[in-house]
This record gives sequence, C-alpha cells and structure tokens, in this order.
Amino acid sequence: MEDTMIKLPSELTIAQVDAYQKEIIPLIEESKSITIDDSELVRVDTIGVQFILAVVTYILAQGKSITWQSKSKILKESIKQLGISDAILLQYVMD
Repeated sequence: MEDTMIKLPSELTIAQVDAYQKEIIPLIEESKSITIDDSELVRVDTIGVQFILAVVTYILAQGKSITWQSKSKILKESIKQLGISDAILLQYVMD
C-alpha cells in the first residue's frame, strides 16, 4: 500500500485514544505516505493532542511523508490553548 488516508474521529479524547491507536498503527506501518484528515474533529483534549503529536512523530521517524488535510479549527485552538510549541506539529497543523 502506498498512500493511506487517516481520518481523525469526531472526538479524540482520553476515552478514544487507545482504540484509535490500535486502528491506525497497522495503516501507518503498511504505507509510505500518510494523509491525515481532521475535518470531522470537533472535540480534542490534551491527551488527544499529545496522541496526534506522537502519531506525527512516529510517521516521520519511519521516514514516511505526511500530508495534512483540512486543518481543524478545534485542533488549532487546542494547540494554542495548551501552549504547545512543538515545531513538528506546528509545521503541519498551524500553517
């Protein structure tokens, strides 16, 4: 599999992270290029933002490429509110 679309759920909170991680890790491992779509995301908590950062870091550490699609206002607001200034995450989400 070359390209994979990962669609973030409407809610990415501590309650969803474990199940969602199990769902997307195999997709990441089978792909060379990942598109992350956050268009349905309406609620994200601190754990959800940390999870997204971990996923982005994991994808890049494997030498794979990422394309970010949509750029959820909720995600941007959460990143600002939490004071996250991680360059990796900001590069994809905040431009």
